[in-house]
Amino acid sequence: MSAIFKLSTAAAAVLLAGCSMMPKYERPQAPVPGAFPYAAATQGVPAADLGWQQFFAADARLRGLIATALRNNRDLRLAILNIEQARAQYDIRRADQLPTVGAAVGGSRAPGPGGSAVSSYTAGLAFSSWEIDFFGRIASLSEAALAQYLATEEGRKAAQASLVASVATVWLNLAADEELLALTEQTLATREESQRLVRLRFDNGASSEIDLRLAQSLSETARVTLAQVQRQRALDLNTLGLLIGEPVATDHRVGVTTASVQLPDLPAGVPSEVLARRPDVRQAEQQLVAANANIGAARAAFFPRISLTAGIGTASTELSGLFSGGAWGLTLAPQLLVPIFDAGRNRAGLASAQVGRAIAVAQYERSIQSAFREVADGLAGRATLSDQVRAQATVVEAESVRLRLSQLRYDAGISSQLDLLDAQRSLFGAQQALVQTRLLRLQNQVQLYRALGGGWTEAAAP
Repeated sequence: MSAIFKLSTAAAAVLLAGCSMMPKYERPQAPVPGAFPYAAATQGVPAADLGWQQFFAADARLRGLIATALRNNRDLRLAILNIEQARAQYDIRRADQLPTVGAAVGGSRAPGPGGSAVSSYTAGLAFSSWEIDFFGRIASLSEAALAQYLATEEGRKAAQASLVASVATVWLNLAADEELLALTEQTLATREESQRLVRLRFDNGASSEIDLRLAQSLSETARVTLAQVQRQRALDLNTLGLLIGEPVATDHRVGVTTASVQLPDLPAGVPSEVLARRPDVRQAEQQLVAANANIGAARAAFFPRISLTAGIGTASTELSGLFSGGAWGLTLAPQLLVPIFDAGRNRAGLASAQVGRAIAVAQYERSIQSAFREVADGLAGRATLSDQVRAQATVVEAESVRLRLSQLRYDAGISSQLDLLDAQRSLFGAQQALVQTRLLRLQNQVQLYRALGGGWTEAAAP
């Protein structure tokens, strides 16, 4: 008897568990090469395991700005609210797998024999219509809701990584703005002094009007550049205020130069491992899992649905004897709904779910390809920008020497004012290009950190 009871219990458990109509999930093959282009570092902590506090460990002010942005940024707050909404939807789907139980109390009064009134009181527990998930329809919907919840969580991580990179990028822009502002102000002062001296020479007949007009043009050009740099700095301050979620003072100073900022070099790793850890790629995969589960729900819709409504309670003609002398009873009302004709609704639902999975596969593959390109772009920048910075620094050095020699030749009366002004102009352009090239290299390091899956962890993984 005991063996029969155990066997029956096991069979009931299997029956209640139902069978799933979901297709077996298989991760699509990544449509990218097996290795990243360009040489990369092989040593070091992977970006996905390197917290942003450690990557930007060199400057406490930048870390403070990033922390403020993570507290206040409205886009990140929206991503967090989306997580809460998806979690609630998942809880709703999960609750559908269990019966709803409620307390039911009622009373009625109707005419009885001989014109007397008869009272009737009832009380008990009511089990609302509960679908027994034989074919896994509700379980599939619950699985889809869970995957959507996990996708929103990955979306929040991706939003955080983008926010961290954006704050760092704007901060580096401000550092370059301050350098260019100081350089332009110094150049403007030098050119104004040169223009004053040229005018004195022109007034005394020692210089031509061509020299005067060229000196004037260079001074005004520097003044134009100064206005452009001031405007760009104001725009970058506004962008920083939007990112951190609070106003930034107009006199805010970064206090560093593009030459002094040092960021760690990161290993690239294998694409199949690196890209699979990126939050945006994992978000796309969870959406693919949800689409796969929706096919199971659509397939289950072709099969019968069994629902059960039940109640247990007591009834009495006296309210005082409802629980003492009442009559206890149990009601059980199973219902079987077999689809016969639905005008093709179920078939269309299944086709829609299958197309939805195909769309999710394409979106997942596109996210893989986009992520691969971002990493490849970052590695290409890392392979070339350092050489470009060194070459541009050599140009600045050469132009500095040229200016010094031109000044000596001009003072000795060997070369003209045109040669000196041209040397000043060339040096200013080379110095500007050096600051901008250093900025590009630092921004490339930040974007490569994000592309390799960094920026969403608060600290290093154990």
